[in-house]
Amino acid sequence: MSYKINWWRTSFGEEEINRVAQSIRSECVSQGKVTCEFERKLEELLQVRHVVAVSSGSVALLSALMAIGIKPGDEIIIPNRTWIATAHAVKLLGGKVVPVDVEVNRPIIDVNQISKAITSQTRAIIPVHMNGRSADMRRIREIAKKYHLFVIEDAAQAIASKNADGFLGTQSDIGCFSLSVAKTIATGQGGFVVTNTDNLAEKLRSIRTHGVENVKDPGRWVMQGFNFRFTDVLASIGIEQLKRLAGRLDYLRELYHIYESGLKDSPFKIIPVDIETGEIPVYNEFLVDNRQWWINRLEESEIETRPFYPNVDQADYLEVPSHNFPNSAKYSLCGIYLPSGPSQSVSNIRSVIAEVNNCKK
Repeated sequence: MSYKINWWRTSFGEEEINRVAQSIRSECVSQGKVTCEFERKLEELLQVRHVVAVSSGSVALLSALMAIGIKPGDEIIIPNRTWIATAHAVKLLGGKVVPVDVEVNRPIIDVNQISKAITSQTRAIIPVHMNGRSADMRRIREIAKKYHLFVIEDAAQAIASKNADGFLGTQSDIGCFSLSVAKTIATGQGGFVVTNTDNLAEKLRSIRTHGVENVKDPGRWVMQGFNFRFTDVLASIGIEQLKRLAGRLDYLRELYHIYESGLKDSPFKIIPVDIETGEIPVYNEFLVDNRQWWINRLEESEIETRPFYPNVDQADYLEVPSHNFPNSAKYSLCGIYLPSGPSQSVSNIRSVIAEVNNCKK
């Protein structure tokens, strides 16, 4: 059905259209100088040595695991609450997905569970900064150092989010970001990886282009890779989207506060984001009992919502050992996204709040 209020709204303007047209007229269509310009702007924004643009956030995760040499049988620790791409990247390389539960009050990896999951086969930890929330990176780095593990941050939902130590995604061996449409800035599809380690950056650039960085004259085949390249058309959109970023961050904070205040006495309990320390809520996430009733009820008023996706351990093909994930279960059963996005109007948000408060179950 069509909705008066969609669950997500973002926008692209004449600036993006004109920049794309300029690239096409200049025959800058595949990965080239505009992509390099976009990468440099991201390096400046995130204050990192290297940015490598790739075709999606999922590919960013896959490339990162390839760069650290993950092999069949290697174990990778991830949170049980994450978009399935985190697990799929591990599985595609023959690795073993080892999920651990999340915190009681936040769908973020519980660092107290990590050490218990480490074995002689563990190679890496992937904390996921869900909805711009920071995992405890200091403790994760301490654990990784103790056990000689890599750390790859899944910051797909956390561009420009911060903690006390700086930008999320920049506090590990490699950080992975997404530029898909339901993100703070978007190029439709696309993503990028960041690192401050020169040899990892070299590997990531090679992996992006069939294992060779210099595709014009490879000389020899150095390592396994694939066609994970970005395009100058997407980079053109990204450059203009970056110009909107600061305003969007302020606006997303505003929407969060409007929801927080408007629904404080409702059945919807906001899942907290620590805005004061620099976390940015891309989505407006809540826990609510009788979730399907509310989804149906709001749909009657032409308001689109989304239930949270299932937990990783519910994917049978990942062959995750049977464990109890009580905190993850709560989010899977009761989590809901209310209308969000950098182009979602305040009037839409207030309409959602009014509808909820008028039909408390």
